[in-house]
Amino acid sequence: MKGPAPYSAESASPRELRLASLRLGLWLVVLVLLGSAVRALPLGQTTRTGILAWMLVAISLFWLYEGLGYRALLLLQVFLFSTATALLALKVGLVALGVEGFDAIRLLARGLILAGGFCAGVNLGVMLVASLVRRRE
Repeated sequence: MKGPAPYSAESASPRELRLASLRLGLWLVVLVLLGSAVRALPLGQTTRTGILAWMLVAISLFWLYEGLGYRALLLLQVFLFSTATALLALKVGLVALGVEGFDAIRLLARGLILAGGFCAGVNLGVMLVASLVRRRE
């Protein structure tokens, strides 16, 4: 496919939904592996979480570009991951200024990352169900 996807899951055929579901599932497996690799880095918790958040922003933008799912869920993922990235940048900035003890910011960012991951799982599940329902019609 050249360029951005001309469709998203809303307008895809059952075959396209199954292929997109497979691609999205493989991407989720890659994300789990990347998360494990980032976790093994000898860095602080906020830095590791920030690296993961930036990767998630880039990957969710790619999913949106490729049309790998429902546009509303993909936009929500981009928003959640971007908000987490902004919060982690704020936390790093506060630490650089010498203000310590705002672990709640990192925890909130982690919660946003988990919510974005939940959206990715819901997106995959809805795509699989839609491919089955559309096939029967």
